[in-house]
Amino acid sequence: MQARRALPPDSEEPESGESEPDLPVSAASGSAGIASRLKQAILDGTYPHGSRLPAERELASHFGASRSTVREALRQLEELRLLSRRIGSGTFVNYRPTPDGSAIAEVTSPLQLIEVRLAVEPQIARLAALNATARDLDRLGEALLRIEACGGDQETFSDIDEQFHLLIAECTGNPLMVWLYQQINSVRSHDQWHSMKNQILTPTRIAEYNRHHRRLFEALRSRDVDTSVRMIEQHLDKARQDLLGVNRDRESGG
Repeated sequence: MQARRALPPDSEEPESGESEPDLPVSAASGSAGIASRLKQAILDGTYPHGSRLPAERELASHFGASRSTVREALRQLEELRLLSRRIGSGTFVNYRPTPDGSAIAEVTSPLQLIEVRLAVEPQIARLAALNATARDLDRLGEALLRIEACGGDQETFSDIDEQFHLLIAECTGNPLMVWLYQQINSVRSHDQWHSMKNQILTPTRIAEYNRHHRRLFEALRSRDVDTSVRMIEQHLDKARQDLLGVNRDRESGG
């Protein structure tokens, strides 16, 4: 069965013969199965944000289910905030796909990345000092030894630095915080940052960043919340100042 085209509010029905999206193939008539199929169609973009789903009676006919079963499936999707049901108007998709990491990285400057880190990482450090397990701290200590042993190797330092800060996020015990920091690391891996490594990551700066890392680790291990927050702020502010200095040199032609 071919579905009616998903329409935005106040739109007219499509004329006969106009290309229309298909409803997902029916594999189960239970509410959970119907909800799963419709959810996939929404995530795939078959029904974009603001579009209207077919009427309950059409969905019931397509899936070979009762209207009450379809209504329950729609309720489940509404609880997931994928749908918005408007009395007298219909059921509308309420899902906007987020840009992937590469798209965000393309439009995020290194300075904007530092600004985000300054907003996020002090809270990560606070939670890490409160929640880190002994195993978390052991892993963080191992990463610290590796980063301190890298000398002036820019690539090695950069790779382990990403791991070190991600491990601090893991010390929070908060999976959403870990996911968030993984997104930050994906932006850090973009070409915009790599192109500035030669200018920013001098041996002198690497040594200073590692002194920050050592003090931060000691504060986390001591459960010293205030010092942990202060050290990550100092660390990131130094990185921000170094970045601004490189930008000024570029603008002046130095």
